[in-house]
Amino acid sequence: MKKSEWSDRELEELLMQMPKIKDHRDPRDIYQNLSLNKRKTKTWLLPGLAAVAALLLFFILVPKMIDGTNFSFDTAQEEKSSGNSQAMKSAEKDSTIAMKDQASTPNKSVSETNDKKMELMSAPSIKTAVYEDEVGDGRVLTYWIPDSQAQILVPVSIIVPAEKDKSWLTQFVDNMANLKEEEWGLSDYYPLKLSMNLDEKTNSVDVVVPNDHQYGQGSTEETSFIKTLNNDVSSNSTIKKLNFFTNNEKGIEFGNEGRVKNHDIIDVKKHAFFFHFPEGSNLPFLAPSRGTYSDIQSAFADMKTNNPTYKLTSSLEHLQPLSDVTIIDKTLFVSFKDIIEMKDDQLTLASFEALLLTAKQFGLEKVVVKDSRLTHLGPFDLTKETKVPVAPNLRDIH
Repeated sequence: MKKSEWSDRELEELLMQMPKIKDHRDPRDIYQNLSLNKRKTKTWLLPGLAAVAALLLFFILVPKMIDGTNFSFDTAQEEKSSGNSQAMKSAEKDSTIAMKDQASTPNKSVSETNDKKMELMSAPSIKTAVYEDEVGDGRVLTYWIPDSQAQILVPVSIIVPAEKDKSWLTQFVDNMANLKEEEWGLSDYYPLKLSMNLDEKTNSVDVVVPNDHQYGQGSTEETSFIKTLNNDVSSNSTIKKLNFFTNNEKGIEFGNEGRVKNHDIIDVKKHAFFFHFPEGSNLPFLAPSRGTYSDIQSAFADMKTNNPTYKLTSSLEHLQPLSDVTIIDKTLFVSFKDIIEMKDDQLTLASFEALLLTAKQFGLEKVVVKDSRLTHLGPFDLTKETKVPVAPNLRDIH
């Protein structure tokens, strides 16, 4: 039998001619998928990949094995050529399908954490907050989600199509079930087991829980419950009051507070934004401090430190030292001239976004950077003024 007409070089060229795979996922989802280590590898793809590899090896090795034997075949040369062609087309098709599957499903690699971090940091930097030019005709909704240890609340924002016949509250409730808290490394908290109704006449929201609600069991649970509702309403509206009901009766019975009938909304202001890394993640959430500050200089000073108790780490580590921090009208001026090793990478960009979000907490609308060694930081042009974000931590729920 003649040797295979497919040489090693021809096989390599054939593989190189296979269609290129393009990834159309949102960049934020790609970063999130790169950073989470705990995803399970989908084993169903492995047999398919093994089959493709075996088929390719078959065409490389079998002709050589057959040449070393005494077997003879009466099959016509034309049939052999036709069979080789059909089998190679099948191999090419199967290989293309397998590569497409691999590209469309994240975290199929068994690489270690450091490899993922290197991939993360070598990729183009992306913004993680929501900015005015990204909203368009949509509506921004921000949910406050407990971290995996239920010690802090992390604001996560989504953009949904604005529906004129639905209020912000209706869309907020409708999308609770679509959140991916556990996938994001946070607690599975939504949807809340209650109903929320907007009372425009009194500029308040009625919160109705069932008789068997679990929100009053323990001081931690009831405090988190009230604070979550407070922050949800404060971040998405100008509502100033919550009215509590248990079915048709006024008030909710709490173990420590007793029966609570209403709650005045406390606006989420004058907090500093820190890094919060979910377990196994190399991309941080930007989470506000538990306490407030009298001025932005005090907030920046605290943002240089870590708070291991609540798993909040310094968000200004990559932007130190800051100098010439001044405020004129509603614009923050800050100098980067003393930052010698400032890098254009993802964590430095996240530090800049933490600075922007903290400025927003103090009523500022723009940030101007002076004397920066870099003219651009990811998508930010540091030679121009930067508007503060609309909301933190944009995530996709689709």
